[in-house]
This record gives sequence, structure tokens and C-alpha cells, in this order.
Amino acid sequence: MALRDVIGQDKAVTILFKTIERERISSSYLFTGDSGIGKKFTAINLAKAVNCLTPPPPPLNKGGNKGGYLQNNGHQWIVDACDECDSCRKIAAGIHPDFLLLSPSGGQIRIEEIRAVDDLLSLKAFEGRKKVVIVDDAETMNPFAANAFLKTLEEPPPDSLILLISSSPDLLPDTIRSRCSTLRFTPLSTNACEAVMKKIIALHSLGKEGKPKKRGKLREEIQESSPEDDLQLSALIRLSMGRPGNALYGDMLEERTVFVQLFRDMLNTEKDGWSTKEEMQRWFEFILILLRDVAVWQVSGNPAVIINRDLREDIEKLSRETDLQGIITIYRTLNSIRGYFRFHLNKSLTWNYTGSLLRKVFGVHYA
Repeated sequence: MALRDVIGQDKAVTILFKTIERERISSSYLFTGDSGIGKKFTAINLAKAVNCLTPPPPPLNKGGNKGGYLQNNGHQWIVDACDECDSCRKIAAGIHPDFLLLSPSGGQIRIEEIRAVDDLLSLKAFEGRKKVVIVDDAETMNPFAANAFLKTLEEPPPDSLILLISSSPDLLPDTIRSRCSTLRFTPLSTNACEAVMKKIIALHSLGKEGKPKKRGKLREEIQESSPEDDLQLSALIRLSMGRPGNALYGDMLEERTVFVQLFRDMLNTEKDGWSTKEEMQRWFEFILILLRDVAVWQVSGNPAVIINRDLREDIEKLSRETDLQGIITIYRTLNSIRGYFRFHLNKSLTWNYTGSLLRKVFGVHYA
């Protein structure tokens, strides 16, 4: 795949195409936005585009010697990767000598990993035109790593491209954010979400020469030929909330079943059921969506505008236990609690406090 294959992020991609065409690419970018909306996918394909060895030649009426492609409308000429040369294939596989994708290990990025970045950038490009470093979940850099990385951003080596990816850019030091060109990515529309998911599922369903292959971890339960699976895909699209990556590479439906049971346990004053703090954070996302559905049902009574349509009976039952103001109040309170996750809230205390708030609104009738 290439930059032209990015779906639903037209503004960000157009900016990147123009900077490539004008040869005015910044030395460092910060890609911000929710998780699962295509930031890393775009970053990897930008690395391909700036290092592609054999981009196709332009049409005769375009002049110049840059390679590129006509967009779908057949008019605008864009410079992009061929996705077939050795450079494109190596970057896609993560084995290009001038390319490094850095992700947090154990929940954080340490100074030792930043030193590896410095080692790569200090060398002359071996095969490509630019040395490209992608730092995924950049906000997880610990203070020592962030300080070391700041020095690299202040004096970026020539022919280098640094791409920071973050869904919580406010956790990054101001000094790092100010030295990057920021591109904001937005949640996808329902149609764009469906297009992404179907495209990725189709690609992972076929091996070389169009032969079927195993899908591995990529939504194995979805089989496009089955009506039941079409319903599952529809549910995943709604639950993804414009973040198809989370739906494709996660287990949203199974996870939701667990979260519903945790909700019941909380109303029944059971002890802390969250296995990890990460699960606690995801549960809060689930409960806020569920509360949204309850409020929407009270206002409209229209199942078509509910995200968890297959939980309609539960939503109707919850809506009978309180009024709209009560739902709005608890939603705001839980959303406020979610904003404190960066301070490493205690799981058990958060469970007990959240449970007491929910029981005041719903009692134990849902359980």
C-alpha cells in the first residue's frame, strides 16, 4: 500500500503530498489523533514515498522527471511510492537499513531506545534518500528519553525524517511539540470505516496470486460470505467509533461481553474485576458509549441511532431506571474520572467509587 491508499484522512494526506511534490518536507512531524485511525499506517507509507526507488514516470503533459500517480479523479498528479521496489518492500517489512519503527516496551520508551535512534540518524543513508524514524505512542517516552530526544529534534541530522505518533499529545513536553509540524487525524466516517475494514480484510484473506491464506489475528471470526458475519462487521463498525484499526486488530465484541459482565458485577458490589489498568481504561470507554446509547434511547426511542443495537433490551431496561438528567450527570462524572488516568489511579478505589456512583443512578436492577 501507499499514501494514496489512506482512506478518510484527505486533509492530512493532501498536505503530505504537497510537501513531497514541492520538496519541502519538514525534518519532524507529530501525527495526532485517536488510536486506530491511520496515523501509523500513514507514517509508514510516507517513509515509502520519500525513499521509493522506482516511482512511475509522470504523464507526458506534466513535464519534469518526478514519478507519481494520477489521483482517482484522473486529474491531479501526486508523487507517491510504487509499493513494489526493494525499498518499499523492506520498509513495509521493517527491515530497511534506513528505517526504524520504535514502539514502547513495558508501557514506556526508555533512553536506551532513543540512543538507538541517534545511532541511526548519525549515519549517512545506506540505501534510501532519507533516514526515517517513526516513534509510535511517543507520549510514553519517560523523562530521560524525552530529554535525550529533544536534543535530536533541536539539531536534526541532514536527510532525516522523524515522525512522532501520539493519541495523547498533551502528555508530550511542550518543547518537543513545538519542534514538530503537527498533522491532526480525525475519526473516520461510517462509510470510510467500512471501506477500510473491508479492504484490509480482503487483503489479509488473500495470499500471493489471489490464493486464500490464513488471517492470523485479523478478525478471524469475520467471513464476508456469511450474513451473520455481515452483522458482526456492522456491529464492529459502530463500536469502532471511527477507529477501524481498533476494530480490526482487537476483539471488541468479545471484550464488550466481558465489560457488560463487569458492569453487572459493579452494580452487585462485587470486588474489583479489572485485570489491568489498561482494561480499566477500555471499560470506561465502553461504559460511556453505553450511557450515550441510554440517553439517545430516552430522547428518540429509535434503535437505528444506537451504537450497541444488539444490546437494545439492556439499554431499554437501564433507561427505565433513571431520567435523562441522571444519565447526563453520571456521564460527565465518569468522563471526568477518565481524564485522571494519567495519574495512575488505583484500580480498587476507582472500582468502588465508580460502582457507588452507578448504583445511585441504576440501583442493582440491571444485574
